[in-house]
Amino acid sequence: MDADVIVVGAGLAGLVAAHELTSRGRRVALVDQENAANLGGQAFWSFGGLFLVDTPEQRRLGIKDSFELAWSDWQGSAQFDRADDEDSWAVRWARAYVEWAAGEKRSWLEGHGIKVLPTVGWAERGDLRADGHGNSVPRFHISWGTGTGVVEPFVNYAKQAARDGLLTFHHRHRVDELVIEEGTARGVRGTVLAEDHSARGVASNRDRIGDFELTAKAVVVTTGGIGADHDIVRRYWPERLGTPPAEMVTGVPAYVDGRMLDISAEAGVRLVNRDRMWHYTEGLRNWDPIWPGHGIRILPGPSSMWLDALGRRLPDPCLPGYDTLSTLKYLRATEDIAEHSHSWFILTRKIIEKEFALSGSEQNPDITAKDKAAVLKNRFGKGAPGPVDAFLRKGADFVTAPTLEQLVTKMNELTDKPLLDAAEVRRQIEARDLQMANPYSKDSQIQGIRNARRYIGDRLGRVATPHRILDPAAGPLIGVKLNILTRKTLGGIQTDLDSRALNADGEPIEGLYAAGEVAGFGGGGVHGYNALEGTFLGGCLFSGRAAGRAAARQTA
Repeated sequence: MDADVIVVGAGLAGLVAAHELTSRGRRVALVDQENAANLGGQAFWSFGGLFLVDTPEQRRLGIKDSFELAWSDWQGSAQFDRADDEDSWAVRWARAYVEWAAGEKRSWLEGHGIKVLPTVGWAERGDLRADGHGNSVPRFHISWGTGTGVVEPFVNYAKQAARDGLLTFHHRHRVDELVIEEGTARGVRGTVLAEDHSARGVASNRDRIGDFELTAKAVVVTTGGIGADHDIVRRYWPERLGTPPAEMVTGVPAYVDGRMLDISAEAGVRLVNRDRMWHYTEGLRNWDPIWPGHGIRILPGPSSMWLDALGRRLPDPCLPGYDTLSTLKYLRATEDIAEHSHSWFILTRKIIEKEFALSGSEQNPDITAKDKAAVLKNRFGKGAPGPVDAFLRKGADFVTAPTLEQLVTKMNELTDKPLLDAAEVRRQIEARDLQMANPYSKDSQIQGIRNARRYIGDRLGRVATPHRILDPAAGPLIGVKLNILTRKTLGGIQTDLDSRALNADGEPIEGLYAAGEVAGFGGGGVHGYNALEGTFLGGCLFSGRAAGRAAARQTA
């Protein structure tokens, strides 16, 4: 055989699985359709958020968290409703993952040299119900080094294993077939692609120069999701989320193409929950793109006014930073706005300087470079962080103006025809501004702003001092056109707790494993319908670890 185990996909889950295998002396063939510059895959580009429960960082900030609270939040968010079938393993994966996040995860990360910032973010604040979707408390721990820092140790492990003769890289090898004989995985077949020296993330050629076949005692599939293929996204777009938008920006590199899902199904693997997906509503067209249609997500604080394409304020719980899929559903299923692919933020300079962050390692160079002085200057100093300011000056989706009427005129220039009425926009903002006169309010967004500022982490570095949007001292006014941004597949290959891929009858296929996004981050959909954020990288770590350890036992 060519190796003890073949790992298909050199992203984070694949690298973690490979490390678990090589650290136990197994010979690994690591196969990927991209070049060596793309080791670490999509995770390299991430912000590096990690879902952790009851940590020292939380406790120092006065956050009272527990496994019980986190598990309650997870269940309320996941809304598992296929427990006897497609969710049967996902529910078990979910509980195991939350137990890990509340237990060993932090020390395991530190064992690999991965540390987190002392601040803790409050992502996905939820649908405003105690038993519904969302994080009851801040749990979003940012990795020191962003996603690049999370990927780095596992890239180094792979390179060292290659030097030790335990791992062989097969770059530019695209798997087209899983070889399963008599119910047992035997290897892979595929296409050798022409050499390509493109930089990381840049779309590479698909020129065929030959074929290949590799054999092993086990195969681990870790090839990611469908986010870069808008046709596949539209094909599986669920009716409950309305109609897919005519235009979207892309939050992942072009190689996140979903090919291995259908290839796995053709080999007899069971795919579940393909109608579950996670796309953001705060996407920007990147002024300096790396991959085709490159979009960047705003990580918003709670203060911006959110309007639909016709200029109407979005209803609860469609508030900035609260409920991603409820907002997506509202924008795509509301009849008179579904034909439009955008919505709007209206805010002030004071808000953007304090509240706007951008997702991605390249949009947070201070944290990615582990530069403490730059972090203090950018996050707690005056003015917007450099990458945010660059979008404000160069981004195609940003307009600024000293008055609201001038702002609305500029906003209307960003659409095919003028859809916004300045008088109606002013009426809504003035009603909101009247609520700022007291420390209490009937407006849910104002309540949320004041609630956020009770948390010291938000008050110091994330939430602007409450003020009127039309206060000239807080200006100029800013309008931001928001696009739907594709990101994550929440379903995929169904696996048991050892990451063994299951067949159509729900039985494990001998020697075949799956981990990461291609497996719904575990069990074919560990998140259910909703993510709590910081759980995608963690899902790759957890499921990749399980797959590597189980494959190592099998090949002992």
